[in-house]
Amino acid sequence: MQKVKIPITLDPCRAAQRRASYDGVVMLEELSRLQQVVRDQSSEIAVDIHFNIDEQGLVVVQGKVRAHLTVVCQRCNDELGLDLEQDFAYSPVGLGAESDDLPERYDVLELDEEGEVNLRQIVEDELLLAIPIVPTHDEAQCSYSDEPKSFGEIEAEDSKPNPFEILKQLKKDS
Repeated sequence: MQKVKIPITLDPCRAAQRRASYDGVVMLEELSRLQQVVRDQSSEIAVDIHFNIDEQGLVVVQGKVRAHLTVVCQRCNDELGLDLEQDFAYSPVGLGAESDDLPERYDVLELDEEGEVNLRQIVEDELLLAIPIVPTHDEAQCSYSDEPKSFGEIEAEDSKPNPFEILKQLKKDS
């Protein structure tokens, strides 16, 4: 199957009836929330999405996202390359619908007013979840040093009289 550009929105019920599959890419420039977290300016994110109807008759959106993204190491502030790979499985529900009947293996995917889902938002959400909360290098590769950092010298302040000294005098006099 050739790589295609993933559509922005799509009706998952119709796609599941056709058993549609998309093997393609999403450009990082199209994912504004993810761009705020990573250092990359442009990158291709590989996406495989498959629409099916499972044995219970539920519409299922399954897939995998893969990307190599650069973030900031929280220990040394150098760049850290992450190879991210995230699998997902959703079952769509209507706006405000109850999702208590869904099996645990599916996450809830809410349909918009037109009965569609935003595939780019799914990809962006999955990648944001795949990035570690505190990304750091392995200790052996990190350039962090335990030595205290000094960025200049602090000049000694002139000793100023204590403004509450007058209150002490008043208390003694009374």
